[in-house]
Amino acid sequence: MKKLRRSMLFLPGANAAMLSTAFIYNPDSIMFDLEDAVALREKDSARLLVFHALQHPMYRDIETVVRINPLNTPFGLLDLEAAVRGGVDVIRLPKTDTPDDIYELEGHLERIERECGREVGSTKVMAAIESAVGVINAVAIARSSPRLIGIALAAFDYVMDMQTERGDGTELFYARCAVLHAARAAGIDAFDVVWSDVNDEEGFLREVELIRRMGFNGKSLINPRQIDLLHNAYAPTQQEVEHAKRIIEAAEEGARNGLGVVSLNGKMVDAPIINHAQVVLERAAASGVRR
Repeated sequence: MKKLRRSMLFLPGANAAMLSTAFIYNPDSIMFDLEDAVALREKDSARLLVFHALQHPMYRDIETVVRINPLNTPFGLLDLEAAVRGGVDVIRLPKTDTPDDIYELEGHLERIERECGREVGSTKVMAAIESAVGVINAVAIARSSPRLIGIALAAFDYVMDMQTERGDGTELFYARCAVLHAARAAGIDAFDVVWSDVNDEEGFLREVELIRRMGFNGKSLINPRQIDLLHNAYAPTQQEVEHAKRIIEAAEEGARNGLGVVSLNGKMVDAPIINHAQVVLERAAASGVRR
């Protein structure tokens, strides 16, 4: 089963209390943030807190992500060293504009993995697209490394770069389409932006429904209250589950009878339809049925 990455919960790296307990919320991925969520005076202490949190036994069953500071800052390489040596699963590289940013990261990752005895290539990467240049280069970035598990759109810096502001989603339409198509062309996951107003659940759910229908794998979150809302929105309905089961059963019967193509209720069932049915059942297994 392909790993589900519906929810990626941001945690400020300097918040020791959150770092020690966030596993109880059970998101698909937890992202320890050493960049924007950490004040300059707290960068060193946050890095140490995250290094120890990564080794917490309760995080072993949750995918861990660390958003490092850009490598062209005094903090980026120190963050990377601590995260990889601490055992992080995925590095989120902020402000990724070109494939060269990924190539530079790869070089450092290989060196650190060799030095600390980790298997070379075991540390995965997520590229954060935060500028017009990054959006234009999204396909090249998505295809730049076998370490990449996904690309994420980050809204705040992007809309600033575009000389606009967050609104009804129109300002993100092209960027969302570009990032999503790049991810699909490269066979990796695509992650949508955070919804910053945690008290506006209706607005959050409208945006989740939009990005789910577009095809995004999941969304970055800033509050644990958003996790169940997101997972429920991504869960299939009972009707969708039953239909998916019938598709799989028809496909299996066709395979037993040596048929390359089968039909269900007069409609052809081919590989894309079977693959989608499998995704529906996987989401149902992870989320249950939509409430």
